[in-house]
Amino acid sequence: MHPFPFDVDQLRSTVETALESATQLSNDCPDRLRDAIRYSLLAGGKRLRPILTILSCQICGGSVEQALPAACAMEMIHTYSLIHDDLPAMDDDDLRRGQATNHIQFDEATAILAGDALLTLAFEVLSTQIENPVLASKTVLELAQAAGANGMVGGQQSDLNAESQTNLNIDDLISIHRLKTGKLITCAVRMGAILAQASPEQLDAMTKYGNAVGLAFQIADDLLDETGTVEKMGKGVQKDQSHHKLTYPALLGLDESKAQAHNLVDSAISALSIFNEQSKSLEALARYSIERDQ
Repeated sequence: MHPFPFDVDQLRSTVETALESATQLSNDCPDRLRDAIRYSLLAGGKRLRPILTILSCQICGGSVEQALPAACAMEMIHTYSLIHDDLPAMDDDDLRRGQATNHIQFDEATAILAGDALLTLAFEVLSTQIENPVLASKTVLELAQAAGANGMVGGQQSDLNAESQTNLNIDDLISIHRLKTGKLITCAVRMGAILAQASPEQLDAMTKYGNAVGLAFQIADDLLDETGTVEKMGKGVQKDQSHHKLTYPALLGLDESKAQAHNLVDSAISALSIFNEQSKSLEALARYSIERDQ
C-alpha cells in the first residue's frame, strides 16, 4: 500500500478485528446467511472509508476507540452496496476483492439478504456501541442520509438511468458521482469529526475535505476501470464502456480526468489548513485516493 505517515496496517487490523467481532451473530441467524455476510465483509479491501473515519476523529481530538463503531458501520454499508452492485440486475460482476462475488459463491437470494443484513447491522452497531446517545443519534442520521435515496442509493439509480441517456454532460456526471460515491466518503469523515465533538469550523473543514476526496476517488475509479488490471483490481475491468456508463474518461479523456482529480486533491488538502501539522495523515490519504492502482 502507499506509504503513509501513520501505521495503516495497524488501523486496518483494528478495523478487521472489530468487524469480525461484530459479525459473531447469534444462533437466530441462519448459518448460510452468517457465512455470506462474513464472506464479503471480511474479504479484505482497502478499508479506506473506516480509516477516514478514524483519522478524522483523531485530527479533531478524538481516539481510535471513539471512532471504531462508526468506522465499522461505514464498512458494512460499503460492503452491502458492493454485494448488491455485483448482482446480475445491476453490474453483473463475478469477481470482487479477488474472490467470487457473493451471489456466485452462494446464490442471488442469499446475496440480497446478506446485503440487507449488513445495511441494518450498521445502524445496530451505531446505536449500541456509541455510548453517548446524542452522538449515536447524530451518526445514525449522517449515515442514513448519505446511504439512502438522497445519497448513495439515489446516485446508483441515476447511474443506471444514465446508461440509456445520450445528452448528459459533466455537470450530470458530477451530480451522479457526488451521490453515488462522494456522500458516503464525506459521511465517513463527518462521523469521525462528530464523534470527536469537533467545532463547527472543524466539521466544515472535514466536510469540504470529504466532498473533494469523494469526487476525486470516483474519478480514479473511472480511470482504473480503463487502465487497471484484474490482478491488481481484484474485480472485472473495462466494464464501464460495455455498460455504456457515464464516466470521466468517456466525457473528458484520460489526461483531463487525471488533471481534474489532482485539482480536487489540492482542494481537499487546502481545506485541512486549519489543522496545521495534524493534517498530514489525511493529506496522504487524499493523495493515495488518486495514486492507487486498485
